[in-house]
Amino acid sequence: MDQNPLFFPPIYIENEIEDTYVSLALQYVDKYTENIFSYVNNIPTPEGGTHEVGFKTALTKVLNDFAKKHNLIKDKDIPFIGDDFREGLVAVLSVKMKNVQFEGQTKTKLGNVEARQRVDSVCTQGLNEFFSSKKNENIGTMIIEKARGAAKVREAAKKAKELTRAKNSIEGSMLLGELANCTSRNSDINELFIVEGKSAGGSAKQGRDRYFQAVLPLRGKPLNSEKKRIDQVLANEEIRTIIGALGTGIGEDFKLENLKYNKIIILSDADPDGMHIRCILLTFFFRYMRPLITNGNVYVGMPPLYGVKTKDQIHYCYTDEELAEITKDMKKYTIQRYKGLGEMNYDQLRDTTLDPAKRSIIRVGVEDAVAADREITLWMGDEIGPRKEYINKHANFNKIDDFNSNTEEE
Repeated sequence: MDQNPLFFPPIYIENEIEDTYVSLALQYVDKYTENIFSYVNNIPTPEGGTHEVGFKTALTKVLNDFAKKHNLIKDKDIPFIGDDFREGLVAVLSVKMKNVQFEGQTKTKLGNVEARQRVDSVCTQGLNEFFSSKKNENIGTMIIEKARGAAKVREAAKKAKELTRAKNSIEGSMLLGELANCTSRNSDINELFIVEGKSAGGSAKQGRDRYFQAVLPLRGKPLNSEKKRIDQVLANEEIRTIIGALGTGIGEDFKLENLKYNKIIILSDADPDGMHIRCILLTFFFRYMRPLITNGNVYVGMPPLYGVKTKDQIHYCYTDEELAEITKDMKKYTIQRYKGLGEMNYDQLRDTTLDPAKRSIIRVGVEDAVAADREITLWMGDEIGPRKEYINKHANFNKIDDFNSNTEEE
């Protein structure tokens, strides 16, 4: 994988306090996002909770004390905050305790107040012991230097966020000029289609139900947020447009209750470019708006690959296998291969992809956050080698589709 650790082995802490067992493993990598995977009694808590708050508090306190003790904070430095110390952090936190109280919409957020203090105590003691050792001073110094860079970027990102908020405060501003919003203000039923290209966006706008369906065409390819810092991500027009349309904010400012649409549906072409755009959007949601995924708000639209026309009707096929099955007993027909959404008329797009009674959409979820993080790093990260190795190992380059010889293709 291309997440290069800053040191090895990872820091490991475990202890028990007041019938609460706490174990923590943490590492820093040469990336910009934080990834904390937490568990309570072996149950994943993707929404975090009081145990994560206790860990974050301890980490910030210990690293601030370390920086002061070793004179690593300079007068000209931007004051550190907790976010700075968590840039590039990968941590696994496990808590085992009695009388667990889960909260949140999906009941995956720990609510026990006592867990915060207990985790804070164990982590503070363990981290202080680690960084007080002479042999680990260089590790502490590396983390502080990484935090210093993060603080500088945070200031740049703050300006970018302020710009985004200012633009978002004006409904119908230039930022959201391409958004065709719905008339309903009921976020429980509203849907937002994020559509690749202006041509497909135009068809989607014509074919949608204007009451509850909104359409946001993308004018270009969004930035791959896996390879960029937050300030660079926010500088991308497409990303800012999506943030403005959803209304939730991102990162630490994210508020799920402000979401304007219950379903966010990605519509992209059935080709490599379309797949890349889909991956870029899912990467952005996973890194900066992960509750949208864990709460089940993100979907992928499944437009048909083929239209099989006979004299009286048209059949839509979503896979090569389905095409072969439908055409095997047909005598005379033509096949249209939809290379892009823009090739479909608005009524075809409505009947196959927009209409809730007829369409096929896939809900995006995360069963294993650690595995998902690993896959995103593999496919969307900087390193080409691991990607190439995986493709060479698993891809089948010899598959040739063999269709009925009676077909005529448009």
